[in-house]
Amino acid sequence: MPSLPTTVAKVLEVCNNPQTSPADLNHVISLDPVLVGRVLKLINSAYYGLGQQVTNLVRAIIMLGINTVKNLALSTAVMGNLSSKKDFQGLNMEGFWRHSLCVGVAAKNLAKQRGIDTKQQEEYFTAGLLHDIGKIPLNAVLSKEYMLTVSAADRERVSLFRAEEKNLGMNHNAAGAMIVKAWRLEGPVGEAVIHHHAYTEYSGPHTDILFSVAAANRFASIMEVGFSGDRYPEKMDNLIWETLGTGWDVFDKIETTVNEEIEKAKIFLRL
Repeated sequence: MPSLPTTVAKVLEVCNNPQTSPADLNHVISLDPVLVGRVLKLINSAYYGLGQQVTNLVRAIIMLGINTVKNLALSTAVMGNLSSKKDFQGLNMEGFWRHSLCVGVAAKNLAKQRGIDTKQQEEYFTAGLLHDIGKIPLNAVLSKEYMLTVSAADRERVSLFRAEEKNLGMNHNAAGAMIVKAWRLEGPVGEAVIHHHAYTEYSGPHTDILFSVAAANRFASIMEVGFSGDRYPEKMDNLIWETLGTGWDVFDKIETTVNEEIEKAKIFLRL
């Protein structure tokens, strides 16, 4: 596993302190010109559609919110450090990230539809965006074996999760758990990475985000947005809807919005 970049590790450390202020975060980010550029590019992107140019880093942090900046740093670290290998065989990275974007956007809009606090909605987006990162090292390190596993899942009409266990003796949740441990990604993002296929067994504090990501993952697979290697996802347990207090028809209400926001959210892949 590659190490988490020093600046990103420091950003996560600072943001995990409930007493952190935008000035504290500015002090860390200002030491990394690349991250400064990413923060300013994000606040000035169509994703936020402000209509005015923001050039001051502290102002950008205040407007984005500490959680959003933390999640931006984490997202770009994952993409830059785990997705740089060019010879992936099992999964096409463009299709993989489009699926991941859909899950992130759908989870965020599901939260919005259910009245979750706006300040918390970015956590739903990031947890959805990064939920499948365990597939990246499997796809990179075991390229040929993973290509055969994806083919086997398709041929046998089983979920990729089950095909991984059968053919590799390890699934992407377990691979993701290694990343979570190595990068100390405690919290909802880490829980979504580790438990999104074992949500019925989960008893931690982040059930709402985890279940939202699991539902959004099913939505993205059924709608065939991008491709994560999973043409035959497992059926969703009713426990999800009982817990979230809504039903599958919620996606009928947000489908158009999700498709529109996927295009805007591509900024996270370009940063």
